[in-house]
Amino acid sequence: MAEKQAHLNGAYYGPSVPPAPANYRSHRRSSGCGCGCCLLKLLLKIIITLVIIIGLAVLIFWLIFRPNEVKFHVTDVSLNEFNLDGNNTLRYDLAVNITVRNPNRRIGVHYDRIEARAYYEDQRFHTQTLPSFYQGHKNTSFLNPVFKGERLVFLGADETAEFNEERASNIYSIDVKLYLRIRFKVGSVRTGRFRPKVSCDLKVPLSAANATFSTTKCDWDF
Repeated sequence: MAEKQAHLNGAYYGPSVPPAPANYRSHRRSSGCGCGCCLLKLLLKIIITLVIIIGLAVLIFWLIFRPNEVKFHVTDVSLNEFNLDGNNTLRYDLAVNITVRNPNRRIGVHYDRIEARAYYEDQRFHTQTLPSFYQGHKNTSFLNPVFKGERLVFLGADETAEFNEERASNIYSIDVKLYLRIRFKVGSVRTGRFRPKVSCDLKVPLSAANATFSTTKCDWDF
């Protein structure tokens, strides 16, 4: 009995049991995002890849075709009448010559619809629809809208005073705007339709005044 007790006091308690890993639960919790994280990463990779592909395509297109803006200029005008009577009736007779220059070597333009509008003091007084046409590469085309007739125009006190000043000088501030519906042609491929606006802010002398008109560049607005 004494021998058995001495054996127990020798610190022998059987084989040791390895401790359980302390971070077992934390590892299981950290993997909780699982498929959600993988899908999010995949989606981000797809978006980044698409952005890179589109950017490269645009760069290659520009390097190959080097697109330039089509240029609109008003080269000449003829204003035979522009008179506002006491009944707010504006009588007008205006002809405008516009050059359209396509400087591109590989890009053509389909003008499916051209609507020319004439404005005075932000009030439209006439609209004319011009014939549609196709403009080829390195080509200059011509538009010749004519605005003739009469229309009621209601001007405020400031606008009326400005009209009287312009009547005294025989030079009028008239805006001509082109509302377009166009398509571009690259080789045999045609793009979808675009609806830009071209604005021409003009200082138009009355023809009887024998004043000189200065060629005016028009501005694009997409």
